[in-house]
Amino acid sequence: MPISARTTAIAAAVVIAAGLAVAYFVTRPGEEDRFAQCRRGVVAGGGGSIGGPFTLIDETGATVTDKDVITTPALIYFGYTYCPDVCPLDNARNAEAVMLLEDKGYFVTPIFISVDPARDTPEVLADFTSVMHPRMIGLTGTPEQVKAASQAYRTYFNIKDPSDPYYLVDHSTQTYLVFPKSGFAEFFNRDTTPQEMADRVSCFIDAENG
Repeated sequence: MPISARTTAIAAAVVIAAGLAVAYFVTRPGEEDRFAQCRRGVVAGGGGSIGGPFTLIDETGATVTDKDVITTPALIYFGYTYCPDVCPLDNARNAEAVMLLEDKGYFVTPIFISVDPARDTPEVLADFTSVMHPRMIGLTGTPEQVKAASQAYRTYFNIKDPSDPYYLVDHSTQTYLVFPKSGFAEFFNRDTTPQEMADRVSCFIDAENG
């Protein structure tokens, strides 16, 4: 696909995903949003329809569930290791935010879920995440498992031409903040800086523990 067309497709996917996200991030009537002071923009509430159980495969080849990997506050990103630019940049940003949080005494787990299970084997994921952050967890699975996890988080991805060994994948680029007990709390767009992400995540953690 020409670069301009690919960029347009990716941008459209992001807009779709963002629209879906906003549609679901609405506090139910009478429900108090304990995270209100941490939010930005038009997002109003808890987003109870975002996230949920999943079963995937980790970097060791073991089958794991969301309960196994989301044991601390987590930043979850859906992408793929063959992504030429967006995924490495976004995951590096997430890793930097996690390190900034560690400096402030907050322990957050970065999680990378591949939407390209045909090429992203556990070994490939292990190589990718080890470069990003020593505690980043890479997850893959069967196409059905990956699709179910993506649908749970209302993300978008589309493999254009799987017959091409160098195929690209259009995908949404939000990062999701999730807590072990209460689940999804917030999403962050690509233009969020590491420092802004760290500041906002710490606010959410304080509110969750408060």
